[in-house]
Amino acid sequence: MVLPLVITLVVLLFAWPAGRTAPRDVPVGIVGTGAASQHAVEGLVREKPGAFDFHLYPDQQDARAAIENRDVYGALAISAHDITVLTAPAAGTSVAQLLREVGQQLADRAAQQGAAGPQSSAKIHVTALDVVPVATEDPRGVVFSSAVFPLTICAILIGAFVSTARGLRRPWHRLLTLLLACAAAGLGAYLVAQGFLGALPHDHLATWAVLSLVLISISATAAGLVRLLGHGGLGLSAALMVFVGNPFSGAGSAPELLPKGVDYVGQWLPPGAGASLLRDTAYFDGNGGSGHLAVLALWSVCGFTAVMFGRRITGRAPGGALTSGASLSSLPTSGAASPGRRHTHAHAHARRNDDDGRLRTLHAGR
Repeated sequence: MVLPLVITLVVLLFAWPAGRTAPRDVPVGIVGTGAASQHAVEGLVREKPGAFDFHLYPDQQDARAAIENRDVYGALAISAHDITVLTAPAAGTSVAQLLREVGQQLADRAAQQGAAGPQSSAKIHVTALDVVPVATEDPRGVVFSSAVFPLTICAILIGAFVSTARGLRRPWHRLLTLLLACAAAGLGAYLVAQGFLGALPHDHLATWAVLSLVLISISATAAGLVRLLGHGGLGLSAALMVFVGNPFSGAGSAPELLPKGVDYVGQWLPPGAGASLLRDTAYFDGNGGSGHLAVLALWSVCGFTAVMFGRRITGRAPGGALTSGASLSSLPTSGAASPGRRHTHAHAHARRNDDDGRLRTLHAGR
């Protein structure tokens, strides 16, 4: 009965955010405070309550600067005869498409209400301008959004290997191996995403560093949980990062399009914070990425700490068994043993040939 419930929960976690995608407090700029702008804002608030968080700007130049600084997703410049929609597909193609549709709806409604003046049948012209476009090789951002899931899986595999490899006995060996593996995997992911597919065309070194940091934060968490909880830590990290962090990340749309609460949870987990930081770095010169960077750094530091000191804290080995000192102290002693002895009676079996060529077994009990 447990397995069907787990499968149902996994399907719910992946399907529910995608099935309830809608704008929720999406930051949008409004250029000017004229009558046309006021009517547009009032209409949007009435028709789509809670969908947008409006910010006023005196001109298009300030609105463009706000988009590039990641203060808003886009802006609407509305006048009596035309509407200019400023978008940033690099921040989310879904939001950019939404703003274009909103601009067209405002134009249609204004034309019907005769907002263009005495000629009520006049058509309002709508112009869409991409302030921060996506790469031409990835016009819909599919490569970008598809990279989050495999990065999460690979990071957990790295963490599992580092925490269970027998050749890595010292904690600093594990940390060094984890860092090198994540850096190499991040470079490989960047070479595929940009070198082969052309989806991350800006700030090459910084983008590689972000990819590596995303891998480090997830793999360090997985390795740390294994050191703390044994094999159960691997399952917990997979459930947290894959089944919660990935569908709640908003990488395929935007955090503001996810259900309330989901957006906050997703941005506090490495997959969501990593996807947002990757956007900020690859297309917006790092603007708006300080909070996401702090989240990734926090998870990384916690994971490193657990890898270094987890065994001392819990007294468990990587596989979940008690360490040698704890196991020996918990074994019952025999009645003949003195109170001060640390070990139980051991039986040594040795075989040797005597002068006659016969084998005899010596049993020594001490």
